[in-house]
Amino acid sequence: MAEKRSGNMENNSSDDAVPGRTEQILCQPCSSKNKQTVADVFCSTCDEFQCTECSNVHNTHAFLRNHKLVNAKEVKTKPAHFDMKGLDQCDEHQEVLKFFCEDENQLCCSTCAIVDHRKCHSVVEIQKIAGRSASTSSQLMVKLQEIKVKAEKVIKNTKSTIEQLGQDVKEVYLTIRRMRDNVMKMFDDLEVSVAKDAESFKTETFDKLTKKQSDSEELVAEATKSLETTDNVHQNGTSSQQFILEQRMRKQVDELSSNVDKEYQRLETVTVSFDFDETLKLPPLSIADYVPGQLTLKYSVPEAVKHTTPVDPIVKLTKITSIDLKQTGDDVKEPLYSGLDFLPDGRLVAVDNQTKKCLIYNDKLEKVGSYQLSYIPRRVVVVSEEEVAITSASQYKIDFLRVSKSNEITLIRTCKVKTQYYSICMKDEKHFVVGTIDDTRPVRIVSMSGEEKDFSTSFPNKKYPIGTSESTYIRNNDKVVLTDRYKHTVYIYDIKSNTRVVVKDDQIKEPRGVAVGPSDCIMVCSENTNSIVQISQTGRVLSSYKLDMYYPGSVCVSKDKSVLVVSNSAVGQKSLKTFKITN
Repeated sequence: MAEKRSGNMENNSSDDAVPGRTEQILCQPCSSKNKQTVADVFCSTCDEFQCTECSNVHNTHAFLRNHKLVNAKEVKTKPAHFDMKGLDQCDEHQEVLKFFCEDENQLCCSTCAIVDHRKCHSVVEIQKIAGRSASTSSQLMVKLQEIKVKAEKVIKNTKSTIEQLGQDVKEVYLTIRRMRDNVMKMFDDLEVSVAKDAESFKTETFDKLTKKQSDSEELVAEATKSLETTDNVHQNGTSSQQFILEQRMRKQVDELSSNVDKEYQRLETVTVSFDFDETLKLPPLSIADYVPGQLTLKYSVPEAVKHTTPVDPIVKLTKITSIDLKQTGDDVKEPLYSGLDFLPDGRLVAVDNQTKKCLIYNDKLEKVGSYQLSYIPRRVVVVSEEEVAITSASQYKIDFLRVSKSNEITLIRTCKVKTQYYSICMKDEKHFVVGTIDDTRPVRIVSMSGEEKDFSTSFPNKKYPIGTSESTYIRNNDKVVLTDRYKHTVYIYDIKSNTRVVVKDDQIKEPRGVAVGPSDCIMVCSENTNSIVQISQTGRVLSSYKLDMYYPGSVCVSKDKSVLVVSNSAVGQKSLKTFKITN
C-alpha cells in the first residue's frame, strides 16, 4: 500500500501553536545517526532533506553533481512512494538504495557508493537505468509461475502416491484373508509376517514421502509469496523499485527453480503387492519353514514423467535436399517464395510472391503442381488434407484453394475481410491467427467465414508495415509469437495470463518468418545472421543453426515435426532447402 512519507519535522498546528516557534525539518542523514540537525536543502534525486554539511557530498563526487537541490523551506513533504517493505533499503546502512554499481553488479545506497565503490568506474543512478530491463519482471513472474506449477505437481503426485500406497497395503491384507479359509493356520502366520514387513515399509516410505510433500509445500509457499511481491511491485512500484526487486529476487528465484527441479525430476510412485507362489504347498508347514508368497516392494516413475521429453530439448537440423529458384522462360520476375506450409501427406505448398503462383512440391522438392493467381500472395496455411488458405498483399481477402491428391489446384471460395493480413496460421479447426499490416492490432483472429475479432491480451499499440512483423500460434499453450524485425525482438504472449516474454539476443538480427517446432519450441528466421534460431516457450534461446543461404525469410515445419523447410530473398541466390529435425 502506498503511503506518504516526509522528513522528520517539528510541526506547529493552529491548535497548539507556540509563539516564536517555527516549523523545522530535520536532516535525514543526521537523523539516521541519532543527530538532530535542521535541514537546509532537499535533493529530489536522493529523495532526502539534508543539512549543509551532508549536502556538500554533491560537490565532492562527480556523479552527484547533476542532482537538483532546493531550499528545504520550499518543500514541505516528499512525494508518495510505494512501500517496498524494506526491499529498497541497504542491508548494511539502512539507507534507501539509489545507485547501481555496474562493475560489481550491486545495488548501493549513498554511503555504499561513496565508501565501498569510490574506485569503481561505473556507478550509476538507479532511476536512469531502471527502464533498461522492462521485460525482467515478466520473466521473473513466468519463472516463479513455472516453479509453483512444478511444485504443485510434486504435491499432487505425492498425495496420490500416499493414498495409493495405503490402498495397496489394504489390498495385501484382503488378498491374504481371501485365502484364510483354505489354509487356516499357515495364513494366520503369513498375515502376521507379511503385515509386519508391509507396515515397516509403509512407515519408512511415509516418512520420506511426507517430507517430500512438506518440502514441496514450502516451495509453493515461497513461490506464491514471491509472485505476490513481484506482481505488487510490478503493478504499483516505480521503475527503480522494480529494478531493485529484480536484483533482489534473481538469486532467490534461481535457488527455488533449482530446488523444485530436483524434486520434480525425482518423482516416483511406490506400490505394494502380494503374489502367491505357483508351487504353493498346503499345511501343516510352519511359516518359518515355508513362506507361500512374496511381498513385492516397487518404485516406479509415473508415465507422464517417464516419457516426457527433457525440458527445452535442443534440436539439430540436417540438410536433406535443396533446389535453386531461378527465373524460367515464362516468368517475368525471379521467384520469391514468401509463404510455405506442409500438407498432412508431406507435400509442400509454396506461394511465389513475384510470379503470383501457388506451387506443390513432393518430398524430393520436385515440382508436381502449379496454379496461377491473379494477385500478389503473401503467406499460405494448410487448412485440411486438401485445402489451403492464402493471404493477399494488397487485397482485403483470404482465398481458399483445393489441392487434390493428383496435385490439381482449384479456387474454392474467397473470404472478404476488413483488415489487410500478412502472416496466417491455424488457431483451431474453425479459426486463423493472422498478422496485420499497418494496423494498431498486430495480431487478430479470423474465422473460416471471415468474422474478425481481437485477442483478449494487450498487444502493443503499434503499426507494422508490410514485411516488418510476423506471427504464429502455439495451440497447446495458447501463446502467440510476434516478431519485430527492426527491433530485433521476438515477443511471446501468454493469452491466458495476459503476460509476455521479450526475447532479445545477439543471435537474433531482423527476425522474419516463424514456425512452431518439436516440443512446441519456436523456430525463427534470423535474416541478418543467415540462420534459424530455436527459442523455448519461456523465451530462452536454445540454439542457432547457420544456413547455407543469405537472408532466410520464410520457414515451416511438417505436421509430424520431423522436417523443416526454409526459403530466402537474396537476389540471384534464392533457394529452397529441407532439413531433417532430430533431438
